[in-house]
Amino acid sequence: GQAYGLSARGLAIDTAEPDGEEFPVFRAFWIETPDGDARFIRIHALLDSPSVAGAYRFDVVPGDATVMDVEATLYPRRDLSHIGIAPLTSMFLYDDTNRDHFDDFRPAVHDSEGLMVINGNGEQIWRPLANPSRLQISQFLDNNPRGFGLVQRNRALGAYSDLEARYEKRPSAWVIPADDWGRGSVALVEIPTRREINDNIVAYWRPSASMMMGGRYDLKYRLLWCWQPPEPSRRLIKVINTSMGAKGKTRRRVVIDFEAGEVPLPDPDDIRVDMWVRPGTASKPVLQKHPGTGGLRLAFSFDPEGADLLELRAQLRRPNRRPLSEVWLYRWTS
Repeated sequence: GQAYGLSARGLAIDTAEPDGEEFPVFRAFWIETPDGDARFIRIHALLDSPSVAGAYRFDVVPGDATVMDVEATLYPRRDLSHIGIAPLTSMFLYDDTNRDHFDDFRPAVHDSEGLMVINGNGEQIWRPLANPSRLQISQFLDNNPRGFGLVQRNRALGAYSDLEARYEKRPSAWVIPADDWGRGSVALVEIPTRREINDNIVAYWRPSASMMMGGRYDLKYRLLWCWQPPEPSRRLIKVINTSMGAKGKTRRRVVIDFEAGEVPLPDPDDIRVDMWVRPGTASKPVLQKHPGTGGLRLAFSFDPEGADLLELRAQLRRPNRRPLSEVWLYRWTS
């Protein structure tokens, strides 16, 4: 079974805004008594805060993945320009990208290791999480996203070596919109922390349009509590680890390991690497077969050239230029 890890909230309002965040609460719950042969349990809930009232219904289906079908109706009490739909909250302290910042016997400490997004165009994005030195907010612009979530991919006990916390058993959470969500962005908030008891990661859908006072807004989505989220194509190989370290006085080395996947891989010399670093400069990428995993390893270094924030992107493509891997994204901060 799984261990308690990340959590989901009903709604987020003004997350990471300078004037502070508002936390709506569920005032009451009503649970319908299921029939003897029922496949799900239905729960009703009343959401309340100074800025919004809401009625929620959750249909909860148990199984290897716990499925929650969520329907909500929101009534804003004021105009809401920064609303967070299907917010997820998690913890990321360190892994192989920032291991040198912590004097700890454990190789990694986190409830979730990455944000995964399948955007409206079907592009699959993997963004390893970070524990920055100062607050970071990332926006992944989209139109009608197909899904997003906070994911724990590494399921080996030795990856964490924590016999009490059992981070390898922490669930992943995946949000699937049940109707058109229109234009907006998947927002990722990363808050600095030195302690694993602090939830410092938030992800949610932020619609471009404001919710206006006195209006009615209906939402539907599916929330999966799972080991790994469903993927639209098994032909795309996933990132299984990201490592970083120093290279000389100013450069940083990046090593990205990709899984072997279910489809035979082309020869590394025939694979195209699409990669950029902005701002700063990057070395020529080196792609090799990984003898330990059967997958691929991509390595390169970059020089921030004095910048305190860089965006990095990499994707592997087949000889015919079709995607071989998901898109790897990362935000580096000094």
